Amino acid sequence: MNDKARRAPTGAAVLQPQTTAAISEGVLDELAANGYARLSMEAVAKRAGVGKSALYRRWPSKQDMVFAVLAESEVTALDASDTGSLRGDLLASLRETYTWLVHPRYSGLLPDLTAEAIHDPTLSEAVENLLCHPRRELGAIMLRRAIDRGELPDDVNIEIALDLIGAPLYWRVSVRQAPIEPDYLEQLVDHLLRALGARVDA
Repeated sequence: MNDKARRAPTGAAVLQPQTTAAISEGVLDELAANGYARLSMEAVAKRAGVGKSALYRRWPSKQDMVFAVLAESEVTALDASDTGSLRGDLLASLRETYTWLVHPRYSGLLPDLTAEAIHDPTLSEAVENLLCHPRRELGAIMLRRAIDRGELPDDVNIEIALDLIGAPLYWRVSVRQAPIEPDYLEQLVDHLLRALGARVDA
C-alpha cells in the first residue's frame, strides 16, 4: 500500500471521544436545567465548551442528539438481577427506580419528556423505546420468573401487573413529590404482592 492510500481523506472529520463525552454531559445538564423544549444546540455547545459545528458533525438535529445521548446514558441502564424471590426482585427494582427518580440530574427528565411527548409523536415513540419498553420487558421477565417459581398464579395479567408495580412510586415521588419514609418501599412491595395474588410466603 502506498503513502497516498494510507493517508486519511483531506478534510475528513475526526470525532474525538472526549469531545463527544463533553457534549453528552452538556445535553444531560441542559435537559435537567431547562427541559427538552428549551434545550438548544447553542446552549449545549456553550456548556460543553465547543462550537456548534462539533454537534452537527455528530447529529443532524437537536432531536437526534438528545435521543442518542439518552440511549447511552445511565438513565437507560437496567439491572436484570435475579434475587431468587418475587419480593426481592420487586424491592431491588423499586430501589433502582427510586434512585433514578430522585437523582438531581434525572428527577425531572421523565415528567418533562412525557409532557413534551404529548405534542410530539416522534418524541413519544423515542420515550417509549428508550425509557419505557426496555424497563417493562425486564419487568415482564421478573414476573414470568415468579410464575415459574409458583409465586404468582399462571393467569396473572402481566401488562396490568407492570402498570401496578410502576405507578405508585412514580405518582408519589414525581407527581405528588411527597417524602418517602425509610420503610416505604418495603411496605409498597408487601401491598403489591397482595394485589398481584402472590403466595403468602413469597
